[in-house]
Amino acid sequence: MMEVTVKMCLSYRKPIVLTLFGLIFIQHNISNVESWKNHLVSALYKDQNGIQSSNLSETHQAFHHKRTPYCPHLAQPLSPEEELEERNLLDLIAWPKPPSGSESLYLSQTSDPVHSRFTIVNDKNWSVGDQLEVQVQLRDFKGRPKRYGGDLLLARLHSPQYRAGVAGQVLDLKNGIYYARFSLLWEGSAQVDVVMVHSSEAVAVLQRLREKRFDRVYFSSIFGQGNHFEKTICNMCLPPDQEPLCNFTDHRTGEPWYCYKPKMLSCDARNNHAMGGYTKDIITKEEALLFQSGKNIKVAIRASSTDNINVLALTKEAASRRREPVKLATSGYYYQDLWRPLGGISMRHFDKAFAITLCLNNKSVYMYGDSTMRQWFEYLHSVLPDLRQVTLNPKPVGPFMAVDSKHNILLKYRFHGPPIRITPVMTSELRYIANELDGLTGGPDTVVALSVWAHFSTFPVEVYINRLRQIRKAVVRLLDRAPGTVVVIRTPNPQALERDVSLYNSDWFSLQQDTVLRAMFEGLNVRFVDAWQMVVAHHKPHNVHPPRAIVKNMVDMMLSYICPDLTGNQSRQ
Repeated sequence: MMEVTVKMCLSYRKPIVLTLFGLIFIQHNISNVESWKNHLVSALYKDQNGIQSSNLSETHQAFHHKRTPYCPHLAQPLSPEEELEERNLLDLIAWPKPPSGSESLYLSQTSDPVHSRFTIVNDKNWSVGDQLEVQVQLRDFKGRPKRYGGDLLLARLHSPQYRAGVAGQVLDLKNGIYYARFSLLWEGSAQVDVVMVHSSEAVAVLQRLREKRFDRVYFSSIFGQGNHFEKTICNMCLPPDQEPLCNFTDHRTGEPWYCYKPKMLSCDARNNHAMGGYTKDIITKEEALLFQSGKNIKVAIRASSTDNINVLALTKEAASRRREPVKLATSGYYYQDLWRPLGGISMRHFDKAFAITLCLNNKSVYMYGDSTMRQWFEYLHSVLPDLRQVTLNPKPVGPFMAVDSKHNILLKYRFHGPPIRITPVMTSELRYIANELDGLTGGPDTVVALSVWAHFSTFPVEVYINRLRQIRKAVVRLLDRAPGTVVVIRTPNPQALERDVSLYNSDWFSLQQDTVLRAMFEGLNVRFVDAWQMVVAHHKPHNVHPPRAIVKNMVDMMLSYICPDLTGNQSRQ
């Protein structure tokens, strides 16, 4: 039987062992498509045949085939300190390199989760506070052990009986063997889950796409004047030799954005911003074999024997024999579906609306970011009876505002600036977070919540680094003028993956963003809500928009930062 050859273009940086957290996503459209009811835009879309868009498909086609890398001629000049930081960040997320000759492999030689197995190491009488170690051996489709690393694995320890769960830390030995380590945090039964998200060969394709094909998503704008409208392609970088460009780069942050100039209108006639679509046929038929749902995308790896352990209460005798455990970066765990953070952070669970109202009394909460942050706004709006939304905006992009005049609570949500994969939005509503933060007075009664990641997965990571850098500068300025301001940052999270979703929004992209985000804000007076581990550790399926049970825990975490429990105890209110 003939085997199909998988050909890949690999472009790796120097290999390092990368530590991953747990069940190591973005939606084909991060915002749900809703009808656009604005009269002007309805008029613009009323007759698509009447809109001149000759340079839409042709220009996109030219951009598609050009396979343009990140545009160096449009990049902002970096200071020596920024250049060093960028190099360090790129080193931090460098992925283990496959051996020479892996550019062309048979599918049967790639990682197969069905043939792979994991084994619980040193089975013994486990006690609370111990560490569980699991060895994973990756094998190919013929059952042969893999001899190199780079696969993306996720690991979770959980207990359906106690509705408990914790993300594992995965170590790649770069020889086909991986170790997953878990902190044992509750007494009773626990079960190990290991999932292969992507094979190392698939990750190589994703890395090439990220670095070379950030035209995987394209955007558009409609320009209009009187009864004449034209639609053109827009993006952070466009080939300048195709047609004249309209430069919409933000003057304050320097964030680039360009549209092809309409044939009959000026650049000032731009009315809206919208997602144009997803570029198709960005991988070969052979590479597509590496992205098969149920076969080599997010498929569970079975245990060689048992996948269950029983954890005993910690006794004095067991404590006296315990060796110093390996320090794990576990931020928390679930017990009875309630998140319990570690590291000395006290968690309050706000089960009653009056407790949330009491916490937010006389406070203004400004939420900025993608639709995963909009979930927080929607949750609070749904549980606070005295909160009234005063912006009845049908657009999922917002902005939204809600007010509780009785308790002097202000709640605002606004999407981040382009790139945004959304339904059409008026250009007047496009705002960059850094500029918005510079407009805040701040203070102890001001809360800022940020979530920026989901719409950057189709761009080189340098684009994401630059956006975070601008936001970080604004956060520093805000905290300098108003040190009491509470700043909370939500991290990325995994999502459900199919083939097409993987090519644009893989968990691998999100994991890399997660690492960059944490590193760039480390040392600042900001608080993190670890969405990555909170989604990984939970029993609910992964979703770009986590289910309400997880969102509640995230919002409770934010509220715990705003109104900490000074007793240091976990509490429900």
